[in-house]
Formats: sequence, structure tokens, C-alpha cells
Amino acid sequence: MLAWTAVKVSYHAGDADSHDAQAADELTAHLDFLLSEERDAQGHGDTSLYLAAGARRALWLRVRGDGLSKALPGLLDALKDAEHVIVESNSLLGFLKPAVFVMVIDELRQDVKASARQFLACADAFVAVTPCLAPSPRPETILQVPKDRPVFTVSAGEWSSPDLCRFVSERLATLGSADLQVGRC
Repeated sequence: MLAWTAVKVSYHAGDADSHDAQAADELTAHLDFLLSEERDAQGHGDTSLYLAAGARRALWLRVRGDGLSKALPGLLDALKDAEHVIVESNSLLGFLKPAVFVMVIDELRQDVKASARQFLACADAFVAVTPCLAPSPRPETILQVPKDRPVFTVSAGEWSSPDLCRFVSERLATLGSADLQVGRC
């Protein structure tokens, strides 16, 4: 089993790309960003869920406005000893090029973040989340998913599939011990 560090990036509720009101509540007016580490796998937040799912570490970066560029050095420092990192963020692609980028598409939601649209072409694969496992060949969303990329269907609550795990494992194996690349996707 791989040693994963999971990172969630949330934006201040006043930002155009934000869906996370709690991030605003914890980000005081004088801060552009706040990076914290979750240690409770029994909690109810995403970072607790990461730990419960097997992540070795779970970090939460809360950002206001252009705070992501200011927060990046601290985030990279926090990740310097991480063997593998999984990040829940589209916006980070403006600064880093991941070894594997999988974009999740919820077929029940019609709203799509601007950052998802911006980096759609960078995705190596897509995960279509359906209310039940009723595979559709291509997600029927308002996004134009590139036809040359694989789409893995998962059900809400299951969140994975053997084919998706195989894809990510094979991609990581072909990359060997590639370091995180600083630069745009």
C-alpha cells in the first residue's frame, strides 16, 4: 500500500470559485491563507475522511483571493517528505504539474467551477460519479470531456473501481519516482 498525503484546497466564500463557506469562517481577515493538518480520522470533514480512507497525513489549505501563490512555498515545504500526494484542487494546476490528473465529474451537478473548465484538457482521465452504477459511455454534463481520455464510472458512496485503480497504478508505475513538477499544467 502506498503512503499517501492528502490535501484539500478551499477558497474563501467570497471568491468566485468557492463552494466552501466553512473555509471563510476560519480564515480571518488578516490572513491570505491558512494551512493546517488534520489528526482526527473520526471527524466529519473531508480531511478526516482522507485519514479514515487510509491517508497517512491530511492537510487543509484555506485560501483567499490570490493567496494560493503566496501559500505555495509553505505547502511545498509541508509536502517535501511525502512519498505520494493526492490533491483535491483544480486551481493548483496553475502552479504544479501532477504525475496523474484525474478529474471527477458528478453527473447530478450542473454547476461547474471555472477552474475545472480551465484545466479540463489537462486531465489524464475522468471519473463520472453516478447515483448508482449505471455506466454511461461518456458523462452527460455541460463539460466537453475530451474523447481521447478514459472515463471511469463510479457510484456515489463507492468512489472507486478496479479499472480506475489499475489506471492510476499503471500510470504511477510508468513514471517511476518522478518528482512533482513546478509549472503550469
